[in-house]
Amino acid sequence: MSNNLFFILASLVASFSITFFIMPHGIGFLKKLKMGKQIREEWLIGKATEFAKLHGSKAGTPTMGWIFIILTVMILVCISFAVNLAEPWIQDIFWGSIKNTLWNRNETYLVVFTLISVGLIGFIDDYLNIRWIGKTKWLSARVKTIFLISFWLLWAYWFYAKLGFSSINIPYMGEIDLDYLYVPLFVLILYSGANSVNITDGLDGLAGGLLLFQYAAYGFITYSMWLYILSAFCLIVAGALMAFLWFNIHPAQVFMGDTGSLALGATLAVIAMMTDTLLGFIIMSSIFIFETLSVIIQMLSKKLRNGKKIFRIAPFHHHLEAIWWQESTIVMRLWLIGMILAIIGTMVIMIR
Repeated sequence: MSNNLFFILASLVASFSITFFIMPHGIGFLKKLKMGKQIREEWLIGKATEFAKLHGSKAGTPTMGWIFIILTVMILVCISFAVNLAEPWIQDIFWGSIKNTLWNRNETYLVVFTLISVGLIGFIDDYLNIRWIGKTKWLSARVKTIFLISFWLLWAYWFYAKLGFSSINIPYMGEIDLDYLYVPLFVLILYSGANSVNITDGLDGLAGGLLLFQYAAYGFITYSMWLYILSAFCLIVAGALMAFLWFNIHPAQVFMGDTGSLALGATLAVIAMMTDTLLGFIIMSSIFIFETLSVIIQMLSKKLRNGKKIFRIAPFHHHLEAIWWQESTIVMRLWLIGMILAIIGTMVIMIR
């Protein structure tokens, strides 16, 4: 137990330290390559001129910063693998034993692969936007959806057919068997998880802080389930997020970009499905869900009510900006709500 706890906490500290060291160099590298954010004036329906006015000053801020966090994760995966191979030598020096590696078939194959593969799709979207390539100047919603759903159908098949997942746990009700309906539910959760974080990633530090609370919560949850390697992975991401937020809080020196928001949302959803903690995950993700609903409500209102809007701007955090809330005020208040939701979601999960 003590060795596992040391491994997990060491992973957290190492992740924060490596990311904090890498980020200033990474930001400089992105600036050198002119990987600056383009502010979109088109949105899902019509123009987004009010949004462009609010955020025009942020144009040119380096984006795709999550590339370097993915690099941190991969560095630590490789280090843990190398240390595990050298265990006898380590044991002779430190009188201890290290039995864990972050490259583990049962706990981390899928989450690491999700982080990288979905991050690659986000990277393509960010690059098209930065270079102003294509008709829409970013990866179209249809193409992005096809890519993501194709990936997640494979994931869903693996969970259902290979790992035997076909039910979800509801506290006080136990396991509810869904049989083959587990596959579309799995795809829906991952698709919603990725896109809701992407939609919420619109203010400096907002999505990063909310994700930090959830990954930290899942670090505790997975530890309580004796999934020590997955717990270490969750805290590696949490440590990287803490270091990233140092440079991402207002005024942001770097943005996460779709590279990070899609990948982190999808990876978190995979962890929730792996641990069969869907209800708690939904509670924790309530802000992400509400932000997504605000966009859907706005779209339906404009379509069905001859262009009339419910919100000044959607998603909701931009509506708050448009009615003259300060950006830092919005972020801090949503962080507080997100922290409370993470605690409540964890408590619900621990009931099981």
